[in-house]
Formats: sequence, structure tokens, C-alpha cells
Amino acid sequence: MHIHILGICGTFMAGIAVLAKQMGHTVTGSDINVYPPMSTQLETLGIQCHTGYMPEHLQPAPDCVVIGNALSRGNPAVEYVLNQGLVYTSGPQWLAENILTKKWVLAIAGTHGKTTTASMVAWILETAQLSPGFLIGGIPQNFGISARVTDSHFFVVEADEYDAAFFDKRSKFLHYHPRTAVINNLEFDHADIFSDLAAIQKQFHHLVRTVPSQGLIIHAPQPSILTVLQQGCWTATETFGTETSHWQAKPLLSDCSHFEVWYQRQKQGEIHWALIGTHNMHNALAAIASSHHVGVSIAQACQALEQFHNVKRRLELRGVVNGVHVYDDFAHHPTAIATTLAGLRQRVGQQKIIAVLEPRSNSMRMGIYQNDLAASLATADSVLLYQPDQLSWSLTKVADALPDAKIYNNINKLIESLLSSANDKTHILVMSNGDFQNLHQRLLNALNGTI
Repeated sequence: MHIHILGICGTFMAGIAVLAKQMGHTVTGSDINVYPPMSTQLETLGIQCHTGYMPEHLQPAPDCVVIGNALSRGNPAVEYVLNQGLVYTSGPQWLAENILTKKWVLAIAGTHGKTTTASMVAWILETAQLSPGFLIGGIPQNFGISARVTDSHFFVVEADEYDAAFFDKRSKFLHYHPRTAVINNLEFDHADIFSDLAAIQKQFHHLVRTVPSQGLIIHAPQPSILTVLQQGCWTATETFGTETSHWQAKPLLSDCSHFEVWYQRQKQGEIHWALIGTHNMHNALAAIASSHHVGVSIAQACQALEQFHNVKRRLELRGVVNGVHVYDDFAHHPTAIATTLAGLRQRVGQQKIIAVLEPRSNSMRMGIYQNDLAASLATADSVLLYQPDQLSWSLTKVADALPDAKIYNNINKLIESLLSSANDKTHILVMSNGDFQNLHQRLLNALNGTI
């Protein structure tokens, strides 16, 4: 079967492409934003990716067109699909109908930490020789690929609350029907499709309605999540992350790179790993609880996480030149920015941190978080803000609220500023959910004198 994917370079849709290719289908796709790591993954697999959304990319007609949620009516390719009567579906629906049927689905949901936690779950199940299939919105470094199909009874999926497609405005995760569901946290996000937190909570309650009574919902005891469950819950629940939770973590080092794991008031083991930050320690608890539900021992899960390498673009160290550390992070929400900076501060102590932010997500571009950004960046010693042309509001208010912040609308000027202010034992944290014009590598080249 020939499957053509519109929006193929999105993190989710690229995973769909990988799964379809592994199943033996001919896979092609179209997109306008083509950049690593997903573009590299597709190229390695020999999946042809067209630039733009031209009708000729759909000639001759594929057997099925999978349409990503970034496309809407008026898009040339979408209009061609509809006018020609081509068979089409959404990515989540394709996944549900072609792979998830009769699987034990472990779905990892929440505003933050989905990618990392889903990667942890997949790795724990892998080390337990359960060989899970998975689809993750990033590339777990333990696997080197964002998705795979196996004969295993288990499938791990990053369960996004974003809508499925222009013709299906339900959240993606409503297609997955998990037996094990994780809700890491719940905050307002995706302001382009949700009017307020209550609208998101409604979708999460629809998710809760799909979990069988013999399944398990693992969640942080956050008020916004408890409100969802109070609307009706027919499934057993377990909590993590607080002193009264079923699952607890007790840090042995301040950066949370070494901590104890407790379950039902009993110490179960310790983890000494490469990750840092309270948020990742709590992600680990959710992952251990998920794997425990499918029969993996807590001791085995702890041992697996000691060998876990985080997903690309999650506080990923891209290089060190003359003592200057350059990190890449996918941060797209004030809470994610704050927790990432807090984790880095715990690791580096009083060494200098320079935060570089490109507000690129839809919610960022709309200015939804402009009143929260300054506080989220306060842990950094200095902040460089990039004002892209498509940003509908000025970053001046954010910069004015910080003691040392500057605004740039030119990448070269931004790099020059970083070069002048960075020295030995400086940590530069670059944050964007896009490619940021390859800023990370250009900065490393400049530090090496090889611009």
C-alpha cells in the first residue's frame, strides 16, 4: 500500500511514517518545515519527503493520505484530497486502526514530560525483554528511532492532547484506548485550540472514560487533575510525587541524579543516573509505576533507568568548547522552562547560565504566556530573547522584568553577544521547539572559530 503523509516532519507524523515503513508500506510525504532530528530519521529510512504541499505530490494517487493536524482547509494538498475523493485519515486514527488493536497500550499524557516519560517506559519494558512497540514525539537515545512496530503485546505511546486533524477536533489520545494511562501534570496550553483550562480538562476526562475498569490511571495529585477525576472515574488510580503518594522519590543528591524509590511506604530501590532535576525524578516514578502495572519488578525498572539516556532536545548537551557548554532544549511553556533551568542550576551550582529563548509555539506566538516568561527565566544569570518576525507581541515587557536581558531579531548578532559574554564554565541553554536557524551548531562553530 502507498501511504502519503501530509505534515510528515512533525514529531508525531514522522513516527507514523516510520511505523508504516516498518509494516512494509510504501511511504512518502510532504511538509514545509524540514529539519533534524525528524528529517534525518526519515532520510535514513529512505522515506521521500517533498517540500511544500503541492497537488502533484499526490500523483499518482496514493492508497491513503494521512493528514497531520497542522494542515487546514485551504491548503492546496488538502483541497486536492477532498476534490479528488482520495481516501484520507488522521494520524491517531491510522495508528489506532492499524497497530493498537488488541494491544496493551500504555499512554503517557500531560502538559509536560510526556516524551521523556514515554521513553523511560519503553526502555524499562525493553530491558525486561518485553520488546514493546512505541511511538514517541522525539528520538529516545537508547533506541535511536522515534517509533517501531514489534510483535509484542505492549505498545507505548506519547498521548498528546492536541487535536487529531482539521476534520477531527478531538484530542489525539482519545483514539488510543489505553489500559495503563499516565497523567503527569495538567496546565493550560495550546491556546490556539483550547479556550481555557476547563476545555483541556474536558478532553482529559474523555480520556479517563476510555480506560477500562481493570486498567490503571497513574497521576500526579495536582488539583487540575483531581478535578478531572472527580467528574467520574471507573478505574483504579495510583499517585506519585508527594509525601502522601503511592509512589515517592527521596533525593540523595540535590540535583536528583541519585534518589531512592519508595512504594506504599516501603523503600524499593535507588537510582543513580545521568538525568537531573525534580521533574525527571517524578517522570521516573510515573515510568516505574507504569512498568510495574504490566508486571516488571521495581528493582528491574530502577536498574533499567540507570542506563537510560534522555531524548534528544531535552537538555541535550550539544557540545563543549573551551569550557563553554551549549545545550539544546525543547522548552515551549513557562513551567517547562523553569523546571529545566532549575535542574541545570542544581547541577552547575553558581556557574554562569545564559538562557536563550525563541518563543515559537503557537501559544507563545499568541502571547498567552508573556506575563509568566520573566519569572520562568529568573534562574538564569542572563537572558537573550529572540524576536522572530512572526511573533505578534513585543518581548520588551519580558526583558524589562529581568535584571540582565536583551532582545535580538538577528541570529548573527545574537551569536556575537553570546561569544562576548561566554567564558570558561559558562552554560548556554538554547530553548525552542523549532530548529532556531541551527543556532546551536552555528554557535559551536563560532566558539571553535570555524564560522
